Amino acid sequence: MSRMEWTEQQAVAQARGGDPEAFRALVERHSRSLFRLGYRMTGNEHDAEEVVQETLLRAYRRLGRFEQRANFGTWLYRIAVNCALDLRRAKKREESRREAPGPDPEAESSLDSIPAAGASPERLAISSEIRREVSLAMDRLTDAERAAFVLRHFEGHSIEEIGATLGLAASATKNTIFRAVQKLRGSLAPLASAAR
Repeated sequence: MSRMEWTEQQAVAQARGGDPEAFRALVERHSRSLFRLGYRMTGNEHDAEEVVQETLLRAYRRLGRFEQRANFGTWLYRIAVNCALDLRRAKKREESRREAPGPDPEAESSLDSIPAAGASPERLAISSEIRREVSLAMDRLTDAERAAFVLRHFEGHSIEEIGATLGLAASATKNTIFRAVQKLRGSLAPLASAAR
């Protein structure tokens, strides 16, 4: 059976048995979604790539401890969220040690600097301001709120999947998402009323 024909369960079983091709198939299957999650959690490509690499390294090292009856994707997302949160905490500690100003909110990632076809300079300026404000609002969320919001509203995960990923009961997951939405609404309300 070729690696393209493996189901996720088969690939996990093969990878646990030491088959590097099976683990490579799992990497190919999940790396894009892990990058998206890492990018939304950290806010830049370099950190997102670091999250993906660290997630896959941790998953490979812990593959023997993975319970086959669990969902591999959820397990992998949990590792990725933890990696992203670890990276964010480390960066905050580093910034506070240096006591230097944080990242320039005016700076744009390489994805943000690509102009849309036919976009006017005014529209580009407004779009850049919106991205900056959303980024600042996301930074005001707690780690759990940010993770829950990203998993729900960007990745489309169910409450049960988010709860499993974050280790929360369904009611705590709903409350965490609700708090994140309320905080974002409060932070972004001036921007919405200015657009009217």
